[in-house]
Amino acid sequence: MSKLPDVRGRITYISSHAKQENLYAVYETIDRHYWTELARFNRQEFQKSGTEGECIEAREFIIALPESFPNLYEPDKLLQLFTDRFKEKYGVKCVSALHHNKRKTNYHIHLIFSERERLSEPIEKTATRNMFYDEQGKHVRTKKEILDENGNVRKGCNIVKKGEIYERNLYSAKNKLFKQDEFVDEVKQFYTDIINTMIKDDKEKLHVFDENGLYLATKKIGKNNPKAEQIQMDNEYRMRWNREVDRAIVSGVPETEIQQIKKEYISDRIKESIDLFGSQPERFGTILMSAVAVLAMLISKVLQKARELSAKFFEKEVVQTISEPSGGRTTPIIPQTDSVLQQEHKFKVPTVDLSVQQRELQPKTQTTEQKIPRIPPKPVMSAEAAAYPKLSKIYKELNRQNGIIFDAEKERNALELERDSLKGLARLTKKGEIQSKIDRKNEEIDLLKVGLSGIAKRYGFQTVHDFYKVYATAKIAYAEYRDKADRWEELYGENAPRQTKESVHRCLQDYQRANADRQTEQTSKNKDRGAR
Repeated sequence: MSKLPDVRGRITYISSHAKQENLYAVYETIDRHYWTELARFNRQEFQKSGTEGECIEAREFIIALPESFPNLYEPDKLLQLFTDRFKEKYGVKCVSALHHNKRKTNYHIHLIFSERERLSEPIEKTATRNMFYDEQGKHVRTKKEILDENGNVRKGCNIVKKGEIYERNLYSAKNKLFKQDEFVDEVKQFYTDIINTMIKDDKEKLHVFDENGLYLATKKIGKNNPKAEQIQMDNEYRMRWNREVDRAIVSGVPETEIQQIKKEYISDRIKESIDLFGSQPERFGTILMSAVAVLAMLISKVLQKARELSAKFFEKEVVQTISEPSGGRTTPIIPQTDSVLQQEHKFKVPTVDLSVQQRELQPKTQTTEQKIPRIPPKPVMSAEAAAYPKLSKIYKELNRQNGIIFDAEKERNALELERDSLKGLARLTKKGEIQSKIDRKNEEIDLLKVGLSGIAKRYGFQTVHDFYKVYATAKIAYAEYRDKADRWEELYGENAPRQTKESVHRCLQDYQRANADRQTEQTSKNKDRGAR
């Protein structure tokens, strides 16, 4: 978004075929005269305020579009859609144009909008007494303040007599929303959502960078930028941090800890540096590499601990397998066999509907009168659960890549220890050779880390973090589906009716036996009472 001090000139520039090589469409929600009046009113208000600087007459968004859109949508309809949606959401007048750059590599929209709304009826203010204005149009209290030495009104000063209109407002005050930083983020998300609904290929879908997230944004280097070299270097440092974040996520480092390192070692230290030394961009790289080193150490600890636990668990399983044959267990693990399920059904007598059970046990001649119990439909796998097997393969691929990186780092660390332990003549003769190996190993590690984000992007994810959020959701959905499906098979699967009928038959026998025992006991008590 940019501010426009000359809105009429800007509108002419973006909508002129003479000034634009690749202009495809222009769309306006109101006639051009509106912008002339708006500019005049803004200048008058700016002059009254006495504010220094430039008068802002309107604002402009430049909206980048996917390069597939020229082949998918007509320019006129596309431009109208994007402009009308903005107008509907924010209630402002707009003028827009659809362009390509000279090389036709940047398909984009220029959207100019007003910060004020035209009032349905002008607001007029009438003077209750004579009012005096100096050369700058500023209101002064007394007539003396606008008189010259001869007692005449100075040139450029003005007097509004009592009863005359001294102010006539055609427009509302500027909307404060448009001045807030959050507004730009809001519009980015607004247009990103629209674009993503129109994209045919999921791999082209866009996302809005989250400044409060785990990653750092790289900066765009404009044409003929004098700070291009410094920005390029800063971007390299930022990408190193982002690659380390990818690795931390794959390694299982909690997001809260990554966020804490980012705040403590990047955000807070940059703020401290500015407070102490002022703006010194060259210090940024040092701060960022320190944060990368801290995060790398945490990753190494997490991976080492995970490998140790995995090794201990494997050893324990092997020892138990060798030393404890299945026949010598004191508390054997019994699988869920049919007999176990029948035992479970035995203890669920209170929940059994005996009337239904009795109908099931009646002779076949009465089956026409029986009501067939309804079996609930088998659970259906959701889209999230269905995606889990494929996502699981990507998850394993990321972990394999991470394991390769971990092994490469161990080799690099061993070389560094070997280099640092050299003494005497060996230090002079072998240090250079070992350092060369370390440098090559570092290059290899950097390429492997780039490969992590490459795996995620190859499958249509912007970042590794985006993949892990989708993977976690799919994993939970798949586990819930399997639980419901297994339960359904247990109750209504191919063998379930036989098991249920046998269980009900045993329950009825137990019930009838217990009822007969109660009747016998009651008869005996009655006989004893009659004898007494």
